[in-house]
Amino acid sequence: MQKKHKMKLKLLITGFFLFVGISVHAQQNESGTFTGNFQTFANFYEQDDRIGANTEVYKKAKSSLDAWLFLNYEFKGFSFAARFDGFQNSPLLDPQGMFSKQGIGFWQVTKAFDNYQITAGYFYEQFGSGMLFRAYEDRNIGIDFALQGVRVKANLTDKLKLKGFSGQQKGSYLTGDRFGVAPQVISGLNAEYRTKFGSLINYEVGASAVNRVLDNATMNRLVNDINAYPVNERFLPKYNVYGFNFYNTISIKDFSFYGEYNYKSAEAMATPDGSRLFSSDGNILFTSASYSKGRMGKNKQMSFGVNAQYKRIENFSFRTSPYESLLNGMIAYLPSITKQNTYRLLARYNSVVQELGEQAYQADFVFTPKRGTTLLFNISHVESLKANGINGKPERLFDELYAEIQHKFKKDSKGRQFAFKGGVQTIFYNQDRYEIKPGYDNVYAITPFGELTWKYKRSKSLRLETQVLETKQDLGSFVNVILEWNLAPKWSFAIGDMVNHKPNRQDGSPVSDEIIHYYSVFSSYTKASTQFTLAYIKQVEGVNCTGGICRVEPAFSGLRFTINTAF
Repeated sequence: MQKKHKMKLKLLITGFFLFVGISVHAQQNESGTFTGNFQTFANFYEQDDRIGANTEVYKKAKSSLDAWLFLNYEFKGFSFAARFDGFQNSPLLDPQGMFSKQGIGFWQVTKAFDNYQITAGYFYEQFGSGMLFRAYEDRNIGIDFALQGVRVKANLTDKLKLKGFSGQQKGSYLTGDRFGVAPQVISGLNAEYRTKFGSLINYEVGASAVNRVLDNATMNRLVNDINAYPVNERFLPKYNVYGFNFYNTISIKDFSFYGEYNYKSAEAMATPDGSRLFSSDGNILFTSASYSKGRMGKNKQMSFGVNAQYKRIENFSFRTSPYESLLNGMIAYLPSITKQNTYRLLARYNSVVQELGEQAYQADFVFTPKRGTTLLFNISHVESLKANGINGKPERLFDELYAEIQHKFKKDSKGRQFAFKGGVQTIFYNQDRYEIKPGYDNVYAITPFGELTWKYKRSKSLRLETQVLETKQDLGSFVNVILEWNLAPKWSFAIGDMVNHKPNRQDGSPVSDEIIHYYSVFSSYTKASTQFTLAYIKQVEGVNCTGGICRVEPAFSGLRFTINTAF
């Protein structure tokens, strides 16, 4: 079996480089369009037991490399794409461990003709908002939910679009092979219809259906586990699960409304700690409404906008298998609707979606009283459903209040300009639930922040950023200060220090009970479409979120070198 695997890998790599050769030759003959991009992260680890930077890669490898080379060639309606993925001692896929393997991580052949498009190989896709089905990649947190199979898209009219697919998700929990596919088969169909009523009303409606079929090995495991339960807790597992959704958007001048309902048929699911299986159907209700108005007031410089969202989830864990957990095997994309912060300390505590039950809402308000000044306000709240709460009441999970002011001062006679941003954030965070840390106290934190930018030449600027997080829980209070010097379009430098100046530790914390400095030094060089970065980083453990999807990551200590280029 090992020889067959090596032979298969050699054939894939040979085909990959043959594809490169053909593409380059075609480009030289001007018979098609050849494009691509390359990205790599190289980490060099410095073990630091004080901050908990002592996972497997620190003790064994001391360095790691993640790299992706994507190539695409288009010719007469055909598109040929391939991506080489390389992982060496990588903790990206499992933050606590290491993974080493390389090969063709993505390949695709697409043909477009008339109003149709056919794809064979790997592909990324989503239906509606993605809450029922989304196949996507986010390499910042090590996930790749590409499907390998066949997809068809059809524009039947200018208003009506259909798309359908059948395939298997990349990766397999059975073998731990990132380059294989899961044994379960996933199929789906989506339809969207768009129209207008007069000149002011735009309307869009969509509907989807998704089916997942379990493999025999997973079904046999389910049967064995369920048969070990007391008779009154047993249930009949099913090979098939079906998901359906309906969504619509209506826009009337300055007002827009979106509504979506998702339903999933009953199937075997696991409790959050994975200790028990149970059977249930599931549903999601999501709505959002927004209003914006510009050019108001006597001088036509005022503007106002508001966006409100509501989401209710009940038993909607939709994965390739009931035995998948965390970020593995996700078919449905369930992002948090709370504010996505970018500052380091403001983003320290994030709401992680509770698939088995949560109710959440948020509202954003933006007001511009005059040109150059903007006020922002956000409120977010997340709680469990009553059925999952304590004593029949919802459990409080997350609350955030956020206020910010931005102001650009007038330029002086030499074109120099100051810009200011400042505000405050308050947070309630259920650390026990979100980070699976039984007995840890709920976090109450307040974080004032500020940023000052001085643009002293057209392409040169200095930026000072500060945040002060005050809390008596978790690891205690922090101060973060960053000074950044930008010399566009080529150079950028930054130096910073995040100090755990009022430390707090609970029993079992891997972090030393002392005042700790988390230093960072960053440099970036850009030439044409290529960017190089080099940074020395000490980073506290915590939840890392991108695109609303979060995972808990250990502390980081060491050097990081990156390359990003497109051609």
